[in-house]
Amino acid sequence: MRPRIDYYFDSLSPFTYLGHARLLQIAADASAEICYLPVKLGPVFAASGAKPLAERPQPRRDYRLLELDRWSKKRGRPLNLQPRYFPVDTDLANRCIIALQADGRDPAQFVDRILAACWSEEQNIADPALIRDRLEACGFDADQVCTRAASDEIRARYDQNTDQAVASGILGAPAYVLDGEQFWGQDRLELLEDKLSEYRTA
Repeated sequence: MRPRIDYYFDSLSPFTYLGHARLLQIAADASAEICYLPVKLGPVFAASGAKPLAERPQPRRDYRLLELDRWSKKRGRPLNLQPRYFPVDTDLANRCIIALQADGRDPAQFVDRILAACWSEEQNIADPALIRDRLEACGFDADQVCTRAASDEIRARYDQNTDQAVASGILGAPAYVLDGEQFWGQDRLELLEDKLSEYRTA
């Protein structure tokens, strides 16, 4: 059976940005399916006991920047440590991702372009015009996707993703779940890769 990776994330997460291309590579190598599950991080943080960035002690904020710089170099992904448009509302971007997947289209490239817009291009991913531009650049009909993203069905799926993350004990973003086992953080991607290798040897 083809393995499935449940991919919990938020479009504004820098660690999601750093790990996204590597996740795609790992999934392709293992012929694994990726289920994209954008979530609202506020409820996920609240349930897991994590604090929003603004509420963390300064030593933790400083170390976060150090880790971002390290992993930017490790993954070969350019990253502005303190982007101009951060934080911003990610609801529309997240719902567009959900809409794409719900309609059977692969959101991988759009996810990458939205993440890069914030973390390497100094763009505001809350701006509907920016989102529409990135959708069109990926070959999607922006009018259709944005209309779908505004529907009650997609809004409900967004809430369901968040509820599912909380119920599953997701700790933050990104988190990858394979066979009920959580791999939290893009620095666990190689461990996810090891787990996927079990499918090839079974």
